[in-house]
Amino acid sequence: MNIKVLLADDHKIVRDGLRTLLENHPEITVVGEAEDGRETVQLAQKLAPAVVIMDIAMPDLNGIEATRQIISEHPHIKVVALSMHSDRRFVSEMLKAGASAYLLKDCAFEELVNAILTVMKNKIYLSPAIAGVVIENYIRNAPKSEPSVFSLLSDREREVLQLMAEGKATKEIASHLHVSIKTVETHRMNIMTKLDIHSVAELTKYAIREGLTSL
Repeated sequence: MNIKVLLADDHKIVRDGLRTLLENHPEITVVGEAEDGRETVQLAQKLAPAVVIMDIAMPDLNGIEATRQIISEHPHIKVVALSMHSDRRFVSEMLKAGASAYLLKDCAFEELVNAILTVMKNKIYLSPAIAGVVIENYIRNAPKSEPSVFSLLSDREREVLQLMAEGKATKEIASHLHVSIKTVETHRMNIMTKLDIHSVAELTKYAIREGLTSL
């Protein structure tokens, strides 16, 4: 069995380390690397990997949105989240987006390989620390209506919000998303109305807090 893997992380040193370790495994081949979420989506389409190892906090398009887009178009691709975040909201939204595994970056390499082999059997893999978070979430029976950026905003509005929070001007966002400036302005107005936040500074804080982007 040859498992084709795509690496998605905005830190080259992390990608280099993962590639070196994974390519020593006889059943795994690294077919590509991406440094942001949008590139990850594009390479998933182009390279058709069996598994994407996905960071969450990436520029341009975060790992949660990238996972959602990949799984929507290619449900056979398995996404293994590899993140420094163990917060319940990150875990919950990543699994809702379609990830088949969630591990923390301080895990042993053997655990990552185990996760890859597990998801290839159409099973879910959660590292012990993450499993505890998921179980605690169910025990607490958190209300499904708990508002978050993922329930309040549309997919496109979240993309616009992330790009705004990352300092891109309206014209840049329009060019980046291949839409008109007026469309971006409409999205921005809708975002501010839905969130009841009316300054870019506060929107940026909100985007960071909700996991759309990082500092």
